[in-house]
Amino acid sequence: MTRIATPALHRRRFLASSAALGVATVAGAAAAQAIDPYTGQPLQGAPAAGATPDAGVVQFDTQDNRRNQSSFRMHDWQPFFDNLTNGAILVDFTSRALSFWSEDQTVFRLYPTSIPVSEDLTRKGRTEIIKKVEGPTWSPTPEMKKRNPEWPDFVPAGPDNPLGTHALWLSWQYYRIHGTHDTRKIGRKSSNGCIGLYNEHIKELYGLTKIGTQVLVI
Repeated sequence: MTRIATPALHRRRFLASSAALGVATVAGAAAAQAIDPYTGQPLQGAPAAGATPDAGVVQFDTQDNRRNQSSFRMHDWQPFFDNLTNGAILVDFTSRALSFWSEDQTVFRLYPTSIPVSEDLTRKGRTEIIKKVEGPTWSPTPEMKKRNPEWPDFVPAGPDNPLGTHALWLSWQYYRIHGTHDTRKIGRKSSNGCIGLYNEHIKELYGLTKIGTQVLVI
């Protein structure tokens, strides 16, 4: 049975979590507050001093700070994959959504995602899941560290980890499909190239996928 996954976030819970969680930014980005998509008003929670930078966050794109719900749509798998061996994931940057089909076609999921903040951080094409981690740790890439020398070299698993609760390693170096504790990222241009999902969604996707699951990013 086809089911579209929707984030079980009540507006009150969304605002409360936004106020409690800091979002990492490059120097000067803290001045540009994120916008609450429900009210159009600036979010009340400012980034906490010394907050852990998000592996996916450069800064919120202030020119495109909307959630792209108008393009959020379902795809058929046939135009994109020859088969569904090991299952298949389609990441659509235009829709800002991730589709999953199980190998036996009995399971379909559709999740909203974050997408890269700029074209130079965007990678498209075919890859696959090569590693699955529950409670991932995080270290900035050499390029991230070069741009942001103040960022920590290592962040352990936990509520401050920028990869959220679960992560799927892709065959492309440094690229992940992962969760996020900062719900403001989802539906926006807000990552360094990785694909972010709500924690409840990445947990479900983690359980559905396997090593070798096909991934296509368009």
